[in-house]
Amino acid sequence: MERFDTLTIEEATECLIDYRGKTPPKSESGVRLITAKVVKGGQIHDEPAEFIAADFYDEWMRRGLPQKFDVLLTTEAPLGEVAILRDDARVALAQRIILLRANPRLLDPVYLFYALQSDFGQGELKARASGTTVLGIKQSELRKVRVPVFPLPVQRRIAGILSAYDDLIENNQRRIAILERMARALYREWFVHFRYPGHEGVPLVDSPLGQIPQGWEVKAVKEILSRRAGGTVYRESGVKPEGIIPVLDQSTNELLGFHNNSPDHIASPDTPIAIFGDHTCKMQLIIEPFSIGPNVVPFTSNKESPTIYVFYAVNSLVQTQEYKRHWIALNAKEIIVAESKTAQLFASMIQPMQVEQAALRNANRNLRRTRDLLLPRLLSGQLDVGDVE
Repeated sequence: MERFDTLTIEEATECLIDYRGKTPPKSESGVRLITAKVVKGGQIHDEPAEFIAADFYDEWMRRGLPQKFDVLLTTEAPLGEVAILRDDARVALAQRIILLRANPRLLDPVYLFYALQSDFGQGELKARASGTTVLGIKQSELRKVRVPVFPLPVQRRIAGILSAYDDLIENNQRRIAILERMARALYREWFVHFRYPGHEGVPLVDSPLGQIPQGWEVKAVKEILSRRAGGTVYRESGVKPEGIIPVLDQSTNELLGFHNNSPDHIASPDTPIAIFGDHTCKMQLIIEPFSIGPNVVPFTSNKESPTIYVFYAVNSLVQTQEYKRHWIALNAKEIIVAESKTAQLFASMIQPMQVEQAALRNANRNLRRTRDLLLPRLLSGQLDVGDVE
């Protein structure tokens, strides 16, 4: 067993940047604003994306500019989520985010990222937190939080082992994103710009939504899909991490966890089911058995069009926010519906992409579970780094 010492954050860092108490003015584009809402599970998520104006960046970030390998920590709502800046791209920091820069003579920055996620680090944060309904931590208390510290070579070895998993996860996520962009681009080309195979010989005719190809129709969303039963509500504390059935929450691209009971929904590549986050308005196509948490709406097509096509048709409204938020408002929205042959052809081309995305998501689940098993054992010293490839 490796022996470790501890250092306070005050001792282990050379820079702490805190922007609490201030809210920057937002803009439609510019420099990405990192908020507590997007720091989750060791990552900085793409959504919701918020920005500050580029010409306001230097004025807002006058307390210090983020650098590659700086560690970001959420201070409340929620407390203790951690991420690391993996490149030199400019980002701005919002309230409830504190930046920590490791002292390189004492602490490897990537190791600090994992140390704060360890049971020891999370326990220290919660022990010094205050609040009843929402836990938060004052900067003065954060500086006293202790982290486990090994000799630098051991720190780098631990960081390298855990980073190998995160690098694979990030690479798989990029591949998923590329596949999804390809599918959406194909949908826009065929069903928004009407450049689908054989379009040259099909005249455009008037409709309530403008000119559309002859044989296509305008229908309300509720006419082209069929809502499925909601299933069991799984609370996070009740989900067994050793299970194999994924339980998806309303963000639809994140897991509440896994369980060992029967799935609420049986999906497959041939019978996919789409899910819609009723509060987040995010969507995902599922092709494996799954269960769902609260505020998730599962649906399939009404059988006149394939579910894969219906998913992208409905998702096109979600992406462009062409409706008032939530499922009921989405159902009433009118949409252009392609004739069956073209919709079937589109679905047959997209299906292999969905199968590959599902395989990559499953690979990431396994990688995360292995990493999450290793992290507490490495950071507690129970596992000798020399024993891990």
